[in-house]
Amino acid sequence: MSELELPLCISCRSPITPKEKGVEMFCPNCGETKFWRCNKCRELVNNYKCVKCGFVGP
Repeated sequence: MSELELPLCISCRSPITPKEKGVEMFCPNCGETKFWRCNKCRELVNNYKCVKCGFVGP
């Protein structure tokens, strides 16, 4: 049995479990980079940075 690869939060790098209310989204600036944010970082309005264009968002 292989392990499930969980997406990582772009802000805190924690794995996002299927039970957690994480969100998958594209960079609002360039629209090319897809990333995940965990519910905790969304609630705390933690910053994230797009690896492609450098956009920093809350």
